[in-house]
Amino acid sequence: MTVVERRTSVQGRPAGYSVAGSGMPVLLLHGWALAHHTYRGVIATIAAQGCQVIAPAMPGFGGTRDLPGDSFSMCGYAQWVAELLDALEIDEPAVVLGHSFGGGVAIRFAHDHRARARSLVLVNSIGGASWRRGKALRNVADRPLWDWGLHFPSDVWPLRQATRVLPVVVEDFLPNLMRNPRAIVRVANLARRADLSAELESLRDSGMPISILWGKRDGIITRESFEALCVASGVQGTVVEGSHSWLLADPARFGEVITNDVRVAQAARELELRAPTSKRRGLRRVQSLMRRRTSR
Repeated sequence: MTVVERRTSVQGRPAGYSVAGSGMPVLLLHGWALAHHTYRGVIATIAAQGCQVIAPAMPGFGGTRDLPGDSFSMCGYAQWVAELLDALEIDEPAVVLGHSFGGGVAIRFAHDHRARARSLVLVNSIGGASWRRGKALRNVADRPLWDWGLHFPSDVWPLRQATRVLPVVVEDFLPNLMRNPRAIVRVANLARRADLSAELESLRDSGMPISILWGKRDGIITRESFEALCVASGVQGTVVEGSHSWLLADPARFGEVITNDVRVAQAARELELRAPTSKRRGLRRVQSLMRRRTSR
């Protein structure tokens, strides 16, 4: 599957993105300090399942300009994503898939722009309310930035993992570090404080289909944070073998893990395309029930 890199304009500023495939739109939002190039293998894997995958370089990364100061927030990132879809003329609901920081943006986007999200897939995502220090369970906002940094080396170790992850991560991380180190620090602080429990609870109550995946060796997003996401969304998450960037290490396995999410969304989309507008809301509710049943 060919992945094509393109440029567009969002909010009057240049923005880069990758696109591949055709069919049901899937919006892929990248992790902290990365961009769309890093996810080339993931994009191709999802597109091969009959999807059109749109993977932007979010503001501050991959050559896309920063958000203006008064818009620098999770809400501001979500609004930027909505305007990107406008620029690309994506006028039907998308499966919104977010990894790490991108998961937090995905939650906020689905919450603020409910009609534009078909379902939500979170992969080792920020946004959980809890963090453990020793035996005490603390609010995630209390977690210092240095504690996040301590766990990054384990994300690319052991050596077998490093040989898979480092080449794809370095492709975006080093240029981002050289081009815009300020954005890396600012977004890191935004990500570490993000508590999106209320937004997930609202999405749960609206019937949004939600799937949550987590690598059991992830020290960046802790188990407590993952479990807090699951509680807020009312779903049973899926624990897989791997660290924070397991999907980058093995895109094919990631494609297998989310196959059910893609098929359920595609089936619901086909029913919607055949149904009158008045029935589409009910069909999305059926999709939500199907997703929750298969996640148990």
